[in-house]
Amino acid sequence: MARSEGLSIVNLDDDGVDLAFRADVLTGLAQAQKAIPARWLYDDAGSELFEDITQIPEYYPTRAETEILQSRAAEFASGIGAGRAVVEFGSGSSVKTPLLLSAIDPAAYVPLDISGDFLRAAAADLAAKFPGLPVHPVEADFMRTVELPDAVADLPKLGFFPGSTIGNMVARTAVDLLRTMRATLGEGAKLLIGMDLIKDEEVLVAAYDDAAGVTAEFNCNLARRINRELAGDIPVESLEHVALWNDDDARIEMHLRAKEAVRFTVSGKSFAMEEGETIHTENSHKFTRRTSNMLLLAGGWTPVKRWLDSKQRFSLILAEASIARSAP
Repeated sequence: MARSEGLSIVNLDDDGVDLAFRADVLTGLAQAQKAIPARWLYDDAGSELFEDITQIPEYYPTRAETEILQSRAAEFASGIGAGRAVVEFGSGSSVKTPLLLSAIDPAAYVPLDISGDFLRAAAADLAAKFPGLPVHPVEADFMRTVELPDAVADLPKLGFFPGSTIGNMVARTAVDLLRTMRATLGEGAKLLIGMDLIKDEEVLVAAYDDAAGVTAEFNCNLARRINRELAGDIPVESLEHVALWNDDDARIEMHLRAKEAVRFTVSGKSFAMEEGETIHTENSHKFTRRTSNMLLLAGGWTPVKRWLDSKQRFSLILAEASIARSAP
């Protein structure tokens, strides 16, 4: 086994608070429609809760994506080729990532994640499963360009972004991220990305508001994290999880809704919510073939292959870094 200690570019203040987290929370809570970027749902507790979400009956994306990875291994090997450094944007799943690594014979694995402890645990798990594979975990906010370890600098890259996480972002942010990924991975890179598909509203809403309340716990964990890390006193018991389908924007939205009027402070700043007012915490956009292709092309990637699960609920798309052109 060959594994580095990992690199960190997360900016912390003297108290160990992530400066970007504080800025996003304070800015978001001051808006007329309160909103906090979905990536802050994924502290260590949030990451563990999301792993639980992937196991609930209503949440189909993980099963659908896993089916594709299991059934199309030979096609992945042919389309991607051996000897690439797999750069995963987000710590690897204990199920999906090994399926990809087993299929394509990579030269190295580089997981990127903002949650350091979860990152290191996931990297250690993958290193144990693939003892001959160099594993280089990098603690970083992959929404910004990441400097990859020197050990993989000269290797061709494959970005891996499963789970339709790209759907958490509005179009302009998704395009910015895709461009950032292209900058991180470099010329000649490929990208394997998951995108969820539009389907019946009942199926979509149930996937984000399960009967056991796991997703509700995941959503409410954000308020607990704010209280813990940003000296907040949000009355979590006065908030409730809400999931709804926004047909105009083709997305599921998650909110934390105030069950009563509340006042609270975060990092010394005062905020208030009226009964029924919400904090918008996540979007999960759903795609068609055309909209997924348009998004990738805008982000500097050319789609070359697309796979669907047997129920046509979910897609995995292989794209190549587009060649820069000065004209059509």
